[in-house]
Amino acid sequence: MPRSRHRLHRHRGPRPPAGPLSHGYHNHYCLPPPYIFCGHHPLAAVLRPGNADPAEGVTERLGRVIALIRRRRPRVEILVRADSAYAREELMAFREREGIHYVIGLAKNERLTARIQPELPAAEASSLRRNRTARRFRDFSHSTRESWSRARRVVAKTEHLPGKSDPRFVVTSPPEGTASSRTVYERIYCPRGEAENAIKEQQLDLFAARTSATPTRANQLRLLFSAFASVLTARVRNALNHTSLAHATAGSLRLKLLRIGARVSVSVRRVAVAMDSNHPFQAEFARVYARFPT
Repeated sequence: MPRSRHRLHRHRGPRPPAGPLSHGYHNHYCLPPPYIFCGHHPLAAVLRPGNADPAEGVTERLGRVIALIRRRRPRVEILVRADSAYAREELMAFREREGIHYVIGLAKNERLTARIQPELPAAEASSLRRNRTARRFRDFSHSTRESWSRARRVVAKTEHLPGKSDPRFVVTSPPEGTASSRTVYERIYCPRGEAENAIKEQQLDLFAARTSATPTRANQLRLLFSAFASVLTARVRNALNHTSLAHATAGSLRLKLLRIGARVSVSVRRVAVAMDSNHPFQAEFARVYARFPT
C-alpha cells in the first residue's frame, strides 16, 4: 500500500496556509491518494484532502478488497506490504484477526537504533574492508510504549554505505523460523518498490496526476479512469509475454502499439483499419488484438 501525492499547486516561499488541500510535510497543495496494488494491478485509489491522516479509512478499504479476493479465491494466501505510515495498531490488529501476513516499514527512532548498536560498527568495518556496501540483518521482539497492544517481530537491516550508516526497520507478522530476517527484508518487503513504479507509471504515462478540476468528484473520476487504464495496460503486457515489449511501460506501449498511422475505411458491413506493412511492431499488435475479445 504505497502512498502518493497529486500536486495541485507548488507553493514557493513561506509554508502554505493551513487548509484541507495544504500538506505540511511536502509544503504544497495536493490531494494524496492511498493506493492498494496487487502487482501492477490497482485495487483501490481514493483522493483525500492534503491534511488527511495517511492511514485514515485504509482499514475499511483494505477489508473490502480482501473480502472480494476471498470471495473469488478463498484459499489464497494474502500478504500486505506497506510503508511506515501504516504501522498502526488498528491496521496490524485487523490483519492479525483476519489471518493476513504483513510486512510494514517502521520509522527508525532511538529505541530501535539502540537495539542494533552492536551491528553498526561491524557493518562499517566490513564496508571499509571490502570497499563496498555492507549489510547485516537481525530480528527482535519490539513493542511501543503506548500505541501497540503487544510486542511484534521487527526485522532490522544494518547497512553501511560509503561515508554513512543507513539502518532500516520493518515490522512483520510471520514468526521467527518461517523466514529469515534477510528473506523478510530483501525478498518480501523490498518488492514493494514495484508498486511505487506502478504509481509513477500512472502519474507520468496514464495521467493520474491530472486533478485540476474544481469538484473533488470530478478529480476522483479522473483517478478511476487512470486506474482502469492501468488494468488494461497490464492485460496488454500479459498478452506480450516473451516479446520485446513484455516489460514496456504504458508510455512505450502507447507510442509503439497505439499511436500509429493507419487508414480507416468504413462501409455498411465493416470498419477496416489498414496499417503500414513496415510497422516494426505489427506482430506484437496482431498478438494483442488476437488475445482481446472483439
